[in-house]
Amino acid sequence: MAHPDKVAALRRMKMLATGLAVAVGLLWALARHQGWPWLAAFAEAALVGALADWFAVVALFRHPLGLPIPHTAILPRNKARIADNLAEFIRDRFLDTTALVARLRAVDPARHLAGWLANPDNAGLLAGRLDFMEDPRVRRLFLHALRRRAGALDLSDSMGQVLDTLKDQGRHQALFDEGLRRLSLWLDEPSVRQGFAGMVVDVASREYPKVVAMLGLVGMNAEELGERVSTGLIGAVHGLLDEIARDPQHPRRQAVDELLARYIERLSQDEAFRSRVDQAKRDFLAQPGIEDYLRGLWNDLRDWLARDMGRTESRVRRKLAAAAAALGASLADNPALRDSLNEHIERTVEALAPELRAGLAQHIAGTVRSWNDDDLVREIEVSLGRDLQFIRLNGTFVGGGIGLALHALTQLFP
Repeated sequence: MAHPDKVAALRRMKMLATGLAVAVGLLWALARHQGWPWLAAFAEAALVGALADWFAVVALFRHPLGLPIPHTAILPRNKARIADNLAEFIRDRFLDTTALVARLRAVDPARHLAGWLANPDNAGLLAGRLDFMEDPRVRRLFLHALRRRAGALDLSDSMGQVLDTLKDQGRHQALFDEGLRRLSLWLDEPSVRQGFAGMVVDVASREYPKVVAMLGLVGMNAEELGERVSTGLIGAVHGLLDEIARDPQHPRRQAVDELLARYIERLSQDEAFRSRVDQAKRDFLAQPGIEDYLRGLWNDLRDWLARDMGRTESRVRRKLAAAAAALGASLADNPALRDSLNEHIERTVEALAPELRAGLAQHIAGTVRSWNDDDLVREIEVSLGRDLQFIRLNGTFVGGGIGLALHALTQLFP
C-alpha cells in the first residue's frame, strides 16, 4: 500500500506539470492572437515539449488516453521480463558468492558475537529462547532429521566398533560379571524359586504321572518334590556362577571372548550378515510405533524444559547463560578461535550461497510476476512518479528554449 504522503506529493506534481502545460497553451493562443512572434515561438515549442514528455511518462505506466497505441503501457506489458531482469540483477550484483564472503570477512562476525555475548543480558536472553520447541515445524524437522540420520547409519560398522572397543579394553568381561551378579540376584527371588518349583511339578505330572502318583508311598507330595528339585537346580546354577565369577580364565569367559570376536568379524566381513543387520534396522524404523515413540521423547523433553525454564532459578537457563558468556569470553580472548569460527562461517556461506542466490532470484521474480498490473503500476508510479513529473516540467521549459532558438535562427537566416 502506497504511503499517503507520497500519493499526495505525486498528485501535486502532476497538477503543477499539467497546469504549466495548460498555461503555455494559453500563452501560445494569446501570443498568436496578439502577434507576438517570439513569445508564440516559445509557447508553441514549450507546449510540444510538455505534451511529448506527458506522453512519454504516461506510456511507461498505461495507454495514453486509453488508446492502445503500440509500445505504450510498457511496465505492465513487460512485467514478466522486468521481473526476470530484476531478479538476475540482484542475484548477480548483490548476491555474488565472492562479494558475500568478502563482505562477511570485513564484518568479522566472530568479533561482533564475542562483544554481544559479553553483555550478561544478551547471554541471558539467548538462554531463554527455547520457545522454538513449541513450533510443530521444529518438531517435524527434528524427527525427520533423526529418522534420516538413523536410516543412513551403517549399523554393522557402528556395532562392530563398539564391540571392538569393549573387547580391547576388557569391558565386555566387566559387563559379563555384572550379568552374572544380576542373574544370581534374580535366582534368589522367592517368586523365581516358586516358578521353578511349579515348572518341575508341571513337567513331572505331564511326563511322569506314575512317578508322581507313587510319591505318596514315600511320604512326599508333588509340591515338595518341586521345591527340592528347584532348590537343587538353583544351587547348582549358583555354584557355576560363583565359579565363573572367581576364575578370570574360566572356559565360559573364553567362550564369551570367542563369541564376541566372531561377531566383530562377521559385522565387518560377512556381507550376508551385514545385510541382515541393515534389514533389521530398516524394519525397526518402519514400525509405526517408532514415530510415536520419537514424538513422545520430543514432547517429554519439551515439557521438562518448559517446567525448568518456568522456575525462577532455572538450572537450564543458568547453565546456558554461563555457557554463552564463556563462549563470548573465549572468543574475545582467543584470536585463533575467532579466526576458526569466521572460517567456518565463510565456508558455510560459500556452500549455501549458490542455492540462496537461485532461491532468492526465483522468489523475487515470482513475487513481481504475481503482482496485479494495477498494483505494480501504482507502486512504481508513486515511488518514481514525482521525479518523472519533473521531466514534464523540464520538457516544457527546454522545449520553449528550443523554440526561441529556432525562431532566432529563422530571423537570422530567413
